[in-house]
Amino acid sequence: MPELPEVETIRRQLHPLVVGRCILEAWLAPQASRLAVSPSDPQALARGLQGRRILDLGRRGKFLLFALDDGRTWVAHLRMTGSLVHRPGLCQGAFLRAALALDDGSHLCYHDQRKLGCMWLVDDPSQVVGHLGPEPLDPALTPEGLWGRLRGRRTAIKAVLLDQRALAGVGNIYADEALFAAGIHPRRSASSLTLEEAERLLVALRVVLEGAIRHGGTTFLTYLDATGAPGSHGEHVRVFRREGKPCPRCGGPIARTKLGGRTTYLCPACQQ
Repeated sequence: MPELPEVETIRRQLHPLVVGRCILEAWLAPQASRLAVSPSDPQALARGLQGRRILDLGRRGKFLLFALDDGRTWVAHLRMTGSLVHRPGLCQGAFLRAALALDDGSHLCYHDQRKLGCMWLVDDPSQVVGHLGPEPLDPALTPEGLWGRLRGRRTAIKAVLLDQRALAGVGNIYADEALFAAGIHPRRSASSLTLEEAERLLVALRVVLEGAIRHGGTTFLTYLDATGAPGSHGEHVRVFRREGKPCPRCGGPIARTKLGGRTTYLCPACQQ
């Protein structure tokens, strides 16, 4: 599933290509009924986008926010297998779910193999993203602020990192990578972390996420950036999907386990 680094990569690539462009035509596949959340009719959503000019492109957590000239915001969430690719020509592909023709002849093409992605057209983006917690890359989030959000949570620290209401943008890959970098076991109760450990975790989250952005995100299965290329950060992960391989810190084998139904990777020696 695209996480903060993947969505931010797409945002940065699309921004100079789509901001200022007018959407001449919009099409949503009738069979992709789940794609249109608000309005729930795919054709109504397409009509709402048609003729609008894109004034800005932002991101909140894992959501893309397209500010339109009528004051509304087109919000897109790629979910597990979605990709939003900018093409100089027409959109094609077996898993094409939406296509937007822009006034410079280019197209925005939304592909989604599992049809789990969602789109909204709303007056206020807080209707969609208002529930999200702070982001690790937000300078306003201090170690004390993160610690305060963890102190009342008795659940596993990894589960809290995956809770978008607690911290926005982090998913399975970067939770494992950050916890390893911070030397914290993913099953530790969030409330058991000290202020020093919360500070270490916040630093680790920022280093891990910024590194993944520099590499264009992580592709293990379906993720593609806005140019249609895979991300290269998979070559730089330290524990994720490295079961049995030597830990880059101590040399012991990386282990795989399940936590809350999610596959989790860690070094049992370094994350006690």
